[in-house]
Amino acid sequence: MPLRFTLRQLEYFVAVGEAGSIAKAAEQVNVSPPSISASIAQLEAEFGVQLFVRKHSHGLSLTAGGRVFLKEAARLLADADALHDIAGDIAEKVRGPLAVGCLLTFAQILLPALRRKFEDTYPEVRVRQFERNQGQLLELLQRGEIDVALTYDLELSQDMAFEPLMQLPAYVMLPAGHALAARMSISPEELVDQPMVLLDLPFSREYFLSAFQQKGLRPNIAERTGDIAVMRSMVANGFGYGIANMRPLNTLAPDGKPLVFVPMDGELRPLTMGVAMPNAEHRTQTVQAFISHCRRFVGEQGVFGTERVVG
Repeated sequence: MPLRFTLRQLEYFVAVGEAGSIAKAAEQVNVSPPSISASIAQLEAEFGVQLFVRKHSHGLSLTAGGRVFLKEAARLLADADALHDIAGDIAEKVRGPLAVGCLLTFAQILLPALRRKFEDTYPEVRVRQFERNQGQLLELLQRGEIDVALTYDLELSQDMAFEPLMQLPAYVMLPAGHALAARMSISPEELVDQPMVLLDLPFSREYFLSAFQQKGLRPNIAERTGDIAVMRSMVANGFGYGIANMRPLNTLAPDGKPLVFVPMDGELRPLTMGVAMPNAEHRTQTVQAFISHCRRFVGEQGVFGTERVVG
């Protein structure tokens, strides 16, 4: 006897399973709670299993069978999305879902405007965005939870492809009025005794510290933060210098105080910003369109000042 259920019912079930309540799931999928309740009841009747334990004060909890069902339902929905991609490729259309990761350090500067233009150009694409640090982005790519990541060429494994977009040299970030602010460039030797505000993120911290380590120096780390905006404000308020590979067009800290960006001397290699993705023989039309869009956007917008665009 054929089973009678719809992908829409599975979508509602997965939304409830992940949200833990019908009300939250209804907001996410923009459907009324009664419609979601009815869909779940139909699924339970069709398959003859109880998917949730209903708790009046704590929403819904998945049963043991419901957890297994959730995993398979999510896989079926992913397969259905893949069919959309294949259909789009056959029809030479850019459409379907696209999960985009972006490195935390430049997401606020790059991602919103880049995404806005992409969605305006390709309205049939449904974009979801994830702002993470480098280690988290690589994990999401390896698990297949995102399709592409806008990031640096740091610690990429051999099973990752990387499309370069722009080279970003290292800059020393200083408060206006600092004794070194008028310099044309600054070396690690000149910074080693100055207090440093370290951007303390996986892979990024090792890169910044290598500027000193390769010269046998140990920087004076006065403060650490995992938030680029906090680092900029701490530098602007005199807690120390920072090192970053981006020089925003607006050189004010979040609290409005001015910053100065001076090129860093030494052997610290420029980072290359680009699009990372799993190695695959076939790229969907949507992924390829996103890469091409990124190339155009970075070249036209000059989002990081005058750094060189990789051809």
